[in-house]
Amino acid sequence: MRQDGRVTQGDAVSPGSFPDPAAMRKQYRAEGLSEAGLAATPVEQFARWFKDAAVEAHLFEPNAVVVATADAEGRPSSRTVLLKHFDEQGFVFYTNYDSRKARDLAENPYVSLLFPWHPMARQVVVRGVARRTGRDETAAYFRTRPHGSQLGAWASAQSSVIATRADLEASYAELAARYPEGEQVPVPPHWGGFRVAPQSVEFWQGRLNRLHDRLRYVAEPDGSWRVERLSP
Repeated sequence: MRQDGRVTQGDAVSPGSFPDPAAMRKQYRAEGLSEAGLAATPVEQFARWFKDAAVEAHLFEPNAVVVATADAEGRPSSRTVLLKHFDEQGFVFYTNYDSRKARDLAENPYVSLLFPWHPMARQVVVRGVARRTGRDETAAYFRTRPHGSQLGAWASAQSSVIATRADLEASYAELAARYPEGEQVPVPPHWGGFRVAPQSVEFWQGRLNRLHDRLRYVAEPDGSWRVERLSP
């Protein structure tokens, strides 16, 4: 590798210089997931598992969630965001409304969320429809963000091409001078939340010999939930 950090042809990875992914194996926990032990709603069940991940297992950022979207032509993209709220109405995250994810959702509101709690051999997969949160709800959350994060929401034109890192930092410095610590930062009009109303929620528990437990809640027209078991 050159001193400027660029990779040269001589830096190409050769066979045997890295672990073989196909040889990586781990037996998952024997503890299972049964229909009888499920909560009445997927959000109640999610709350149980979220508490396990955050309080019992002390996972790093258990609210980190992979958001998968697709544009009007069906081309997918995914990224990790942080869940900021959940209740029976859905799962909420915040973003720049000019970002790629927000543009995708404007064209195609169907979305998938994946909570990858690997150390616990657990996953939760939510499929649903995303809608913007109201401005009052957005403003209330924005006020809870650290001052620097509030400035960052203004400084970054998320997902757009920029010339250099220095341009981004200059934009932030200008905002920091305009709104010093202790002064209220206005809520950006191009920034806000999305609430994903679930249509199905799958709870995946790793088991021995890859015979995993997969239980999925599916929304019924009358507002109730049907639970079905999926083959691993």
